[in-house]
Amino acid sequence: MTLERYFAPKSVKEAISLLSEYGPKAKVISGGTDLLAQMKQREVLPPCVISIGNIAELNFIKYDESKGLSIGVSTSVVDIANSPVVKSKFSILAQAAGLLGTPSIRNQATLGGNLCNAAPSADTAPPLLVLEARAIIAGAKGEKTIPLEQFFAGPGQTVLEQGHLLTQVQIPNLPPHSGGFYLKQTRRHGADLAMVGVAALVVMEADILKDVRIALGAVAPTPIRARKAEAILRGYPMDDKRLEAAGHAASQEATPIDDVRSSAEYRKTLVAVLTRRAVTQAIQQTRSEVV
Repeated sequence: MTLERYFAPKSVKEAISLLSEYGPKAKVISGGTDLLAQMKQREVLPPCVISIGNIAELNFIKYDESKGLSIGVSTSVVDIANSPVVKSKFSILAQAAGLLGTPSIRNQATLGGNLCNAAPSADTAPPLLVLEARAIIAGAKGEKTIPLEQFFAGPGQTVLEQGHLLTQVQIPNLPPHSGGFYLKQTRRHGADLAMVGVAALVVMEADILKDVRIALGAVAPTPIRARKAEAILRGYPMDDKRLEAAGHAASQEATPIDDVRSSAEYRKTLVAVLTRRAVTQAIQQTRSEVV
């Protein structure tokens, strides 16, 4: 199979029309860091490529005091990492964006590409899950909004149907006294994919963990929330034994595989360790009022 058609629509409406026409034959490209690499390796050979990189309405970072943050899918990862409003109000996302790949990759990669490639190891996914982000999906009949947690269907698979396009991600404002932190473990520094990624977000009320959200990457078919681990901590003061139990629970919720980057057993061990560290760092964030 060879590339037969290349389109560069100027609007979301035009892109949706093309997606509806070409259906499963079409692949969407924005920054191209994932798809182009797959095409070079002949892992994916789509007959039709639709580039959305020139659609201005998909490249934005907007903040509203009442509604929260909105990010267009063509926004570059480096713009997210460097955005003053993201760094000040949703610092866990800026932090994770700054850990994605190398500087050259971050300049080219986009938020939509990182999410729609649906790699279990996607660095932006765990922070967005604990931020309880929503995916805005456009189609010929209009838009629909779903929790981002429901967006991923499996490795390399999303819930996007024919003629549908992810256009933006929305993040609600965080409660007062919130803190978040993202940790990843790789085999080496630089562009290596995460063996394990853990995001933690906490909301403190005095010394009580009023809310706790934990998300895991690279240890299941999709990025997941570790809800059993969250429940162990939520509503209690910080306690080393409880934190240890939460790390163990998170490792049990993970269902990693053996691959060239790590064994499943080692990944489970890392989940427990990184969960404890991420929660601890998130609590420290609330004390320094960074988030």
